[in-house]
Amino acid sequence: MKVDLHAHSAEDPKDYINFSARKLIDRAAELGFDALAITNHDIITNNSELEDYAALRGLLLIPGAELTLSGKHVLLLNPEGGVIPKIKFLEELAEIKGGSSLVIAPHPYYPGLKCLRSKLETHLSVFDAIEFSFFYNHFLNCNRKAIQIAQRHGKPLVGNSDCHNLWQLGFTYTLVEAEKSIPSIVSAVKGGKTEVVTSPLPVWVMARVALNFALGDRLKVHLRV
Repeated sequence: MKVDLHAHSAEDPKDYINFSARKLIDRAAELGFDALAITNHDIITNNSELEDYAALRGLLLIPGAELTLSGKHVLLLNPEGGVIPKIKFLEELAEIKGGSSLVIAPHPYYPGLKCLRSKLETHLSVFDAIEFSFFYNHFLNCNRKAIQIAQRHGKPLVGNSDCHNLWQLGFTYTLVEAEKSIPSIVSAVKGGKTEVVTSPLPVWVMARVALNFALGDRLKVHLRV
């Protein structure tokens, strides 16, 4: 199963993104993905209409969100009852770990203030997997420590795009040994039946991504004002 478990769309309330969830689904289907998680910040974008739209294109839509807990980002997929739990702190993740949900540490060692960094090891037991981010090349790769931590502690790695631009899809993704169902994918990731497929970005593409983030932040502030 070709999957991406971390992507954003225009429905995101915190980031400026210029494509809708439907456009994201269309692009993922074009690239041959089997499953996709739309993980907008602190909301679940999935609904039955979107799920049906994705299914008609051969794509399984996994409900999820990128939560902000203790000021840090955490991916929560397939939350219990399809709703975001009322938690605010990393320490509370232990209350929802297990069962049908999947908890992933996104881009943990990147320099952003909301990246987990040292908090990952402090709360390692609550994470089912660690993300390998698409944003790297041969010279700059903040995934290296994530790989070390995953290997040292026996945590699965999952490759994701953290898609904020449609052209980001496909550089990094995960192959999961699972059936095409949410419970099967969740179980397979927890069991380490994953393989990261990735290509380092050319320098000009990394510069383009960084510029897009900077411009997006400025536009987001302008629109809020």
